[in-house]
Amino acid sequence: MLTKIIATLAAAFALGHAAAAEHPAFKVDVTGKGAPIILIPGLGSGGDVWDGTVAHYCADGKYQCHVLTLAGFAGQPAIAEPLLPAVEQQLSAYIKANKFDRPVVIGHSLGGFLGMQLAANHPEQVGKLVIVDTLPAVAAAQMPSATPAQLKEMAAGMRANMEGQDPATFKAAQLRMMRTMITRQEDIDKAIVRGGLSDRRTVIDAMADMTATDLRQEVGRIKAPTLVLGTWIAYKDYAPKAAITAVYTTQYAQLKGAKIEIADNARHFIMYDDPAWMYDRIDNFLN
Repeated sequence: MLTKIIATLAAAFALGHAAAAEHPAFKVDVTGKGAPIILIPGLGSGGDVWDGTVAHYCADGKYQCHVLTLAGFAGQPAIAEPLLPAVEQQLSAYIKANKFDRPVVIGHSLGGFLGMQLAANHPEQVGKLVIVDTLPAVAAAQMPSATPAQLKEMAAGMRANMEGQDPATFKAAQLRMMRTMITRQEDIDKAIVRGGLSDRRTVIDAMADMTATDLRQEVGRIKAPTLVLGTWIAYKDYAPKAAITAVYTTQYAQLKGAKIEIADNARHFIMYDDPAWMYDRIDNFLN
């Protein structure tokens, strides 16, 4: 009996390592049973940013949560190849290998951007798409007429600025950014810890790649019903809600049927600032 138990555990361990080797661009934590939901965190975040979401959706047997932590983020080993295309292709392969039938995909920030890319390039694989506070062309939010060349120029300037910062300056900049994105100090602290465990090169490269990319036309290829959850209070000192809403509406114009909701009491990390609002919108969308 003991020999069989050891053999079973060894086989499971080997299978887990084989599976991980097939998708080095991310780690996956699986919770629950039921229809699959894939959750993708944002820049420098770990999968634990979705802990509350997992508890809400994957504790009663209706859904099974597949929570990603991307390579180079929150202590995960970095990879040599560009992260964003690697995640997209390996996530597509993960869906196929697990024989998922059009799973729900939920992504926050960079994770939402990756969700858009996956749903645009593999439209048959995504059942429903939830995008939590990101845009198809992030760098064009304040400059809608920006050309692809201008977006690449902006990304290059941002990359050079971030690469030129010494460690203390880089850390201070990340803290300032988190204070605009999250309301409660304890949640800021969690985000800072995960960011501190992230590979700086991966963070810079991923941010620059997203900044240089314009998906405003590509989202027209998405077939999945899509819910976009946005925020505005972090910008209220210089832009009213109507103006922020217009940015979302304009950028997602090619994604026909997309439902756009703007939170009134949450900053960028909606799952931290106003989870009840987020769950209510997603519940209605999934049902």
